[in-house]
Amino acid sequence: MKKGVSFLVTVALMALASSLASASDPSPLQDTCVAIAEPKNAVFVNGKFCKNPNLTKAEDFFYSGLDKPGNISNPVGSAVTPVNVAQIPGLNTLGISAVRIDYAPYGQNPPHTHPRATEILTVLEGTLLVGFVTSNPENRLFTKVLNKGDVFVFPIDLIHFQFNIGHTNAVAIAGLSSQNPGVITIANAVFGSDPAIDPDVLSRAFQLDKNVVKNIQSRFWYDNN
Repeated sequence: MKKGVSFLVTVALMALASSLASASDPSPLQDTCVAIAEPKNAVFVNGKFCKNPNLTKAEDFFYSGLDKPGNISNPVGSAVTPVNVAQIPGLNTLGISAVRIDYAPYGQNPPHTHPRATEILTVLEGTLLVGFVTSNPENRLFTKVLNKGDVFVFPIDLIHFQFNIGHTNAVAIAGLSSQNPGVITIANAVFGSDPAIDPDVLSRAFQLDKNVVKNIQSRFWYDNN
C-alpha cells in the first residue's frame, strides 16, 4: 500500500514539475497591453476577440490578391503586401502569417525587425542580398546571396534586410511565426519618430553633428509596409 502511495506521489510531483517547466506567458500580439482594474474600460485582448464558431465561414480563412505585385515606385524601391490577421480573421490564435515582397532593381526592404516573429523567406524571382545582425555585444552579420528557389531564415526580433542586386525586378514570399508579427523599420523609428527624438540624443549615439541629425529628421520617411 505504502509503495502504491509513494508511486502516486512521485507521479504527481513529476507531473507538477513538468507543468511548471512548460508554463509560460502567452506571446504579446500587439505592442502594448496595459493591465486595468476595471474590465468595463478594456478595449483590447491579447489578439482578437473570437467569433462564435457557429457563425464561422470559409471566407474567414481566405485571402485573394497575393499574385498582384505591389507598387515599387517609391524611395526604397520595394513594397510589402501583408497577409496577417487583419486580412484573414481566421488566423487569430494560429501564430502564423505571410507577406509578399516586391523589389525594383536595386530596391531594398530596409533594415528592420519583427518584434513578435521569426521569418522564413523564399525567393520567387530575381537575386537578393539578404542578412541579419545578432544582438550586442557581438553584432555579428550573417549574409547570403539568394537566387530563385533559395530560402533564408531571419530569427525573431533581429535586425535584417533584403537588397535586390539584380538588374530586373525581384519577388519573394515569406512566412512569419505570428498572426501579427509587427515591423520596426530602424531608420524610420530612429529618425522619423513622432514626436522626434531629441537631436542631442541621436547626435551622441551616432557620433554625428547635431545639424546633420536635424537634416536627416526633416526628411520624409517612407514606409514600404
